[in-house]
Amino acid sequence: MDGVAVWMGGRVVGPDEARVSVYDHGFTVGDGVFETMKVVRGRPFALRRHLERLESSAARLGIGIPLGRARLAAAIDEVLAAAGPEGRRLRVTVTGGVAPMGTRRGDAEPTLVVAVGPLPPAAPEATAVTVPWPRNERSAIAGVKATSYAENVVALAEARKVDADEAIFATTRGRLCEGTATNVFVVVGDQLLTPSLLSGCLAGVSRALLLEAVPEADEEDLPFEVLRTADEVLLTSTTRDVQPLRMIDGRPLPGAAGPVAQRAAKAFAALVAADLDP
Repeated sequence: MDGVAVWMGGRVVGPDEARVSVYDHGFTVGDGVFETMKVVRGRPFALRRHLERLESSAARLGIGIPLGRARLAAAIDEVLAAAGPEGRRLRVTVTGGVAPMGTRRGDAEPTLVVAVGPLPPAAPEATAVTVPWPRNERSAIAGVKATSYAENVVALAEARKVDADEAIFATTRGRLCEGTATNVFVVVGDQLLTPSLLSGCLAGVSRALLLEAVPEADEEDLPFEVLRTADEVLLTSTTRDVQPLRMIDGRPLPGAAGPVAQRAAKAFAALVAADLDP
């Protein structure tokens, strides 16, 4: 299938050949970390930053990454070449490996999978709702890009019940945190603000790049209620870049017509055009 390829066990295999043990700790208890990258002009965008975060997440969980960074980058090249020009989303997953059923890890090597698949273009704007379940900013895996995504699945399913595209979480302290797969920016006065990492939000690569690209962007401890009054609300992620909201909890927003959203999207697009590994 064009645009689809998998690297595991030291080689590229067809999607039908790719197999992970039913005893893999990533499968049984969600013990793993991952990174998703957008493929731009045949290359994974911001590869260095994503691999740095993968290493950081794995270290937080106490999982070793089987390959050094240079060999992992070579594996990524191999799977991109096999996928052909249609591959647009690349994912690297590392799990705790095969283990006895239960929470305790075994002695097996971690499992490493690199996969490429199609990526539909992101919509120019989106809608979101807030959900009542808080992010635990004091969790052992707060800020880790972990494969344990059940919380996000439940929250997004709740959003989809009202045809919303994203669900946004508060922290246990009632502060703004993040979406299920996005970081959140709000426009307050003349500033573009996003929650600090102390909120427990993921240290998003697109979030960091937008903070660097837009002079008025900054981090701040924000009340969850800011979503009720913000002039504009923007989402950032690897697969969305900068995506403004046109509605949150039924409240209309400027969406793609927002002046800050337009400046932010333009600055981000210029960054991508200038350097594929900023």
